[in-house]
Amino acid sequence: MQELWRKKQSDVLRFLLRVRCWQYRQLSNLHRAPRPTRPDKARRLGYKAKQGYVIYRIRLRRGGRKRPVPKGATYGKPVHHGVNQIKFARSLQSVAEERAGRHCGGLRVLNSYWVGEDSTYKFFEVILIDTFHKAIRRNPDTQWITKAVHKHREMRGLTSAGKKSRGLGKGHRFHLTIGGSRRACWKRRNTLQLRRYHPASHRDRETKDSLVPGSTLMALWYTPIQQQTDKQQACVLWRCIVQSRDC
Repeated sequence: MQELWRKKQSDVLRFLLRVRCWQYRQLSNLHRAPRPTRPDKARRLGYKAKQGYVIYRIRLRRGGRKRPVPKGATYGKPVHHGVNQIKFARSLQSVAEERAGRHCGGLRVLNSYWVGEDSTYKFFEVILIDTFHKAIRRNPDTQWITKAVHKHREMRGLTSAGKKSRGLGKGHRFHLTIGGSRRACWKRRNTLQLRRYHPASHRDRETKDSLVPGSTLMALWYTPIQQQTDKQQACVLWRCIVQSRDC
């Protein structure tokens, strides 16, 4: 199955996708699928043929976006008058996950995958999980998504498609997002940091270096302050005062 889907230009798959796209166009924009169209892909993304898992198929129009301005009035300089050829920052797959999450507010979006496209539309299938089902809550492998912190994770770019749109990943191809995001990476690399000179820290280092190895004061210096008694702390403090006065 996986090898068949890898060769989408083959005669068999071209005919199959053409028939399926015609079938999907007759249905509504968002509808529930009885089973995943690509079971191998769905299983790799976390789908299980058990209770608590739901598949929704979504149809999206291809192409760019148009700025939502009344009658094209942007009220600004001509350089910012772009209305028609606006490109959306996120992929259509992340938009499909968002629409499925809005429609099924009580479910959690796990992942999604591509199932077909034609000249006008793109079709995706979204895997959703019912977090209140006992089969999900009692399974250690799926308990993580039942936590409240994962509510509407598709809205915050936490799915695979969302992270790809944010430019997150591992390796040399994702150097522009080191630190969590593009903004954080840019801010860290364009902020000048000048460390202050602290004389006290240098004086402590000189006092520390002047201690005689093997002495009682040397042992007390390296002993954590929480483990020292009041008398020992006073001894170390008095020794530091005497040495600083002699200097």
